[in-house]
Amino acid sequence: MTDRAAASAAESPSAASSVSDPAAIRAHYGLDGLAETELPATPVELFALWFTQALAAAEAGVLHEPNAMVVSTADAEGRPSSRTVLLKGYDERGFVFFTNYDSRKARELAANPNIALLFPWHPMARQVIVTGTARRVAREETVAYFRTRPHGSQLGAWASAQSSVIATRDELDRAYADLEARYPEGEQVPAPPHWGGFRVEPRSVEFWQGRANRLHDRLRYVGAGQGADAAGPAWTVERLSP
Repeated sequence: MTDRAAASAAESPSAASSVSDPAAIRAHYGLDGLAETELPATPVELFALWFTQALAAAEAGVLHEPNAMVVSTADAEGRPSSRTVLLKGYDERGFVFFTNYDSRKARELAANPNIALLFPWHPMARQVIVTGTARRVAREETVAYFRTRPHGSQLGAWASAQSSVIATRDELDRAYADLEARYPEGEQVPAPPHWGGFRVEPRSVEFWQGRANRLHDRLRYVGAGQGADAAGPAWTVERLSP
């Protein structure tokens, strides 16, 4: 594996019909790949490397919001739903995001904690796919993160009853304006009791690298259970056919 991210460039449509035809869209991928012999021992180490490179791509204007990830959940009946959420932290324990605990995703996680994360770094011809279990973070961790949010985002967490039906946008704007009057800039906003973080404890982490002729590299770390020293899970690596 090299440090250079493989680039992809879409072909220009040759006819007007190809603009509206998804089957006519083609992208070329580079030749960089992933080799098992060059992988670190844990997926978080490789994720840290790729995330650093994604940040560099964002600074260069190539990639937008490298911490954006598609979060997929399912309700108690197995009906799935997906949405884009921002990653706010990661380490050996897992991947952290924050949300309203009354939102659809949080309600589904309460009934079914299984979850999938997808980092779609398309300009780099890369994807990272995490599957695991989501658990609420400690309240202290939520409050500490909430304090770092911009004042407007803090008010927004109170103003929005996320995933609920509202009559008009004015209803949301009025709720925000009332909060803005109650907590002017510079005044501490308390963290909402119905808002907080989830940590996704990974069972598997797949790293997808685009290659020529659709012969993509897919290497997946799979957790092999908790080690005897309780220092963290051991990982095995599988290669998947593209």
